[in-house]
Amino acid sequence: MLPLTGLRVLAVEQYGAGPFGTQYLSDLGAEVIKIESPDGGDVSRGVGPFFMDGAEADDTAASLFYQGLNRNKRSVTLDLKSMDGQAVLHDLAATADAVCNNLRGDVPVKLGLTYETLKTVKPALVCAHLSAYGRDNDRTAWPGYDFLMQAEAGYFAVTGEPGGPPARMGLSIIDMMAGLSMSFGLVSSVMQARETGVGRDVDVNLFDTALFNLNYLAQWYLGAGHNQGREPRSAHASLVPCQLYKTGDGWIYLMCNKEKFFGILCDLIDRADWKTDPQFLTFKERLANRDALTPLIDEALSGKTTAEWLAILQGKVPAAPLNDVAQALDNPFVRDRGRIATAATPDRRTVDMLATPIHVPGETYAHRAAPALGADNDAVLGDLGYDAARIARLRADKVI
Repeated sequence: MLPLTGLRVLAVEQYGAGPFGTQYLSDLGAEVIKIESPDGGDVSRGVGPFFMDGAEADDTAASLFYQGLNRNKRSVTLDLKSMDGQAVLHDLAATADAVCNNLRGDVPVKLGLTYETLKTVKPALVCAHLSAYGRDNDRTAWPGYDFLMQAEAGYFAVTGEPGGPPARMGLSIIDMMAGLSMSFGLVSSVMQARETGVGRDVDVNLFDTALFNLNYLAQWYLGAGHNQGREPRSAHASLVPCQLYKTGDGWIYLMCNKEKFFGILCDLIDRADWKTDPQFLTFKERLANRDALTPLIDEALSGKTTAEWLAILQGKVPAAPLNDVAQALDNPFVRDRGRIATAATPDRRTVDMLATPIHVPGETYAHRAAPALGADNDAVLGDLGYDAARIARLRADKVI
């Protein structure tokens, strides 16, 4: 059994952050039921420009963007703004451990997704909320997205080359980390609720996640007044050598983040004299003299290609090639070790996607492609005891 087998989560989610977080849960065995509007559902279903091969124009599961965030889940359509939709929600919530959402901060109350509303249905229910700025401040009703958080929380100021324009990170890292934080908060709260019989609200937001990720850069400012900016060649702010270096045919990233690695590097590149050079003895001296050390390392590495240096250094000195996305995914260390999974659709099409990074030895992971809109309406409602006639009425009334 996977670790979260037996956990049932209703997810009123869309686009990136919420679905990314709950996919961790579904990969680990939880039953995640997406609750979506009958009118189109999760907006990511239509996000292009890339779709599964052979997809029909009305295929609600064809978006590769959507597929990357929603595998191993079920889909139920439900109009939460209607009285009948709320009645169905309550019936579902009575069978669940948690209800989560990633809606604008003022919306969960309006849609009856808070613990205050749902505790009468099930006192042990956990209600997890992922919003842009939180649900209890003057930005509660503000819409918000990952890149806005990166801009306001200082990420643009520490990304890219000194003197260049402000730049965001290349990934929606705030969405991803906030989604994971929501799922961590949800599972932690469910553990408590199972012990006490009392649930709760648990809140995560994009802005606080972005701010919290500043971590040691924030500590440097709060404790020492240091306002960190960009470093050349994507260097670490205090550890040297830790940056990009030139080789005979391109670049290599070296990270001598322990003192011993610098000595090993010196030996392997035939510069043992640097180990006793007063300019380079410790991290402190190397940081003060980074501008002098960088061209020396470039020169030492210029006689061999990146591949040749990786063969010499890897496993001894932390080193990595500078790959693009395609090279990263075609890497034999990825392809040959199960880090890409193939998921199947009900009509026997397949789609490749990244496997979960959480490894549970001895367990077999499910790899079901993300569901079509409302694919599980009849099965899930049937399990609640709804007969065919009642389900048909809900469908006719556009509740599902």
